[in-house]
Amino acid sequence: MSANPTLGSSSMVMSGSAERIVFVHDRPGDEAWFTGGTIARLRGDDAGVVVLFGARAPGDTGDSTSGASSDVRAALSALGVSDWRVLPPSTDPAAAVRAVLDEVRATAIVIGARSELLQAAAVDAAHASRVPVFVSRGVTEAIGQRIVAIDVSDHIEQKLAALSAYPDRWTVDGRVVTAVRPGDPAGSVTGTETYLRATPPPAAPAGRAAASAVQAPQPGADPEGAAKQPSPADPTDPADPTDPADPAPAGAFATGALRAVASLFALAAGVVFGVLGTVAHQATLVLGPVTLPVGLILATLAASALLVGLRLVLDDRVVVLACTIGLVGSIFLLSLKSTGGSVLVPAGLAGTLWTVLPTLVASLVLAWPRLPQRRGRSGQGA
Repeated sequence: MSANPTLGSSSMVMSGSAERIVFVHDRPGDEAWFTGGTIARLRGDDAGVVVLFGARAPGDTGDSTSGASSDVRAALSALGVSDWRVLPPSTDPAAAVRAVLDEVRATAIVIGARSELLQAAAVDAAHASRVPVFVSRGVTEAIGQRIVAIDVSDHIEQKLAALSAYPDRWTVDGRVVTAVRPGDPAGSVTGTETYLRATPPPAAPAGRAAASAVQAPQPGADPEGAAKQPSPADPTDPADPTDPADPAPAGAFATGALRAVASLFALAAGVVFGVLGTVAHQATLVLGPVTLPVGLILATLAASALLVGLRLVLDDRVVVLACTIGLVGSIFLLSLKSTGGSVLVPAGLAGTLWTVLPTLVASLVLAWPRLPQRRGRSGQGA
């Protein structure tokens, strides 16, 4: 990865030690609640992390680590962060954020701030420095928008430890976080943190840029006579169909025709596996006093491998659903009595498990969320 990716870069937040991420928050404590798991995961991957606060916490006496309160030190230490700063109150926030981005040669910026002023300043600074922008948003705050989900389940304890370092804001009981003061966020800590990928401003054609430069008002000119520029669009607006920074999910099919063909093959494969598993699930192997249900075990493993393999390789729930219909449907039909009264799935523990387990596995595979993939380190520069 280049040191300064372009706005159209598909770089994601979680891409390894080559990353240098700047997190922007309103005040100490917000970094733990909104992005604590992501910060801990990045630091676990040896990525560079700088946390930038818009205001100091009570007890802080400086604009950097040297004057931080013990709460801030303990929280950021729990997340593995050693570099955090506070925006100087008398400076332009956009210029101050851009200075930090340029200093650390940031590869991305994550905005957890809820202040509209600080959000706008961070977005402007990121666009000026040509750095990708990710905005922290909960699932309920981003209904209808494509979100980036970061799996932080391995770093929940670090996030809880960071939250516990702010006793004036939260009390922590297990994974349940209760706000001490009204207005602070609270709830259960989960293993996923979600973000919106901000839309970069479109690059102006060379001719238009030159015309704008010619028409730009000179110092001292009447501002009323200058052409009014349209306000920039919402950086998190998902409606822009030309967003180059929002690539289609990996494994998505190019056309509906290909998806339909793949679904038909998956349906047929599900039927085949369902029939073969139904025929074989009653097979057993006797080893002395122990009777092993090898047929049930092999049939369940084969069905699970089919469903999981389709989801991992194609990453398309429609295809997995078609396979599930073929698999579960064939098991259901073969479990019914024939006109002669015979059944292929007799009553008993093995028959019950064979009718339940494939359905349970299929439900889990279909419900499993799509998580961002780790980029390979090949081709990444320092």
